[in-house]
Amino acid sequence: MNIEAVKAIYRFEMARARRTVFQSIVSPVISTALYFIVFGSAIGSRITQIEGITYGSFIVPGLIMLMVLTQSIANASFGIYFPKFTGTIYEILSAPISSFEIVLGYVGAAATKSLILGLIILATAHLFVPLEILHPFWMLSFLVLTCITFSLFGFIIGVWADGFEKLQIIPLLMITPLVFLGGTFYSISMLPPFWQTVSFFNPVVYLVSGFRWSFFEMADVNVWFSLAMIGFFLALCMGTIWWIFKTGYEIKD
Repeated sequence: MNIEAVKAIYRFEMARARRTVFQSIVSPVISTALYFIVFGSAIGSRITQIEGITYGSFIVPGLIMLMVLTQSIANASFGIYFPKFTGTIYEILSAPISSFEIVLGYVGAAATKSLILGLIILATAHLFVPLEILHPFWMLSFLVLTCITFSLFGFIIGVWADGFEKLQIIPLLMITPLVFLGGTFYSISMLPPFWQTVSFFNPVVYLVSGFRWSFFEMADVNVWFSLAMIGFFLALCMGTIWWIFKTGYEIKD
């Protein structure tokens, strides 16, 4: 493996994050703090507890997932799209570096940035609500797997997009609504039976449910099934990227 090439891509992407620290870190943290203030205060005053957990604490895992999902996709998609836009992607493709090493560099950097952001938001949450993590290992495992999986998904979007507008279509029209309807601010059990059934077709439900279980040992879906769904989506993204490099789709055209 060409470790130096992977490190070069990784360091370049991490350096870009440092240059845009307000956009990459500060802005999402401020947005999450506003969610805590608005939802925790306004709605929390009406919904005091959900299954014995204060509402402010209950929404913490969902808010972390909301930011991690959106930022993983944004970081990875822009990271690979910008070399396509400037034409430097051909220098990378002609270099002695494999497709696996290219993905490892870009996706590794995007996942690292999202992981750092998730941990910062978790630390920020302690300023607003009392919080206890019953299963720290599983919490970190869910967080890392989600960062990697959705960074891979963002990489696919960045390859597919042929304009800056397309970079925003899937995150805005698909991912954000799925996250808001995936139990971020409520428990699926609070919905009528019909909408509970519909919600189980939303893949984000399994991410949020498993992540919330690691905090409070409460979940809308069996935790092992949540892990299986993450693993399935991870394998699907990896297979799609393998196909992209095998066929040269939108890269070598």
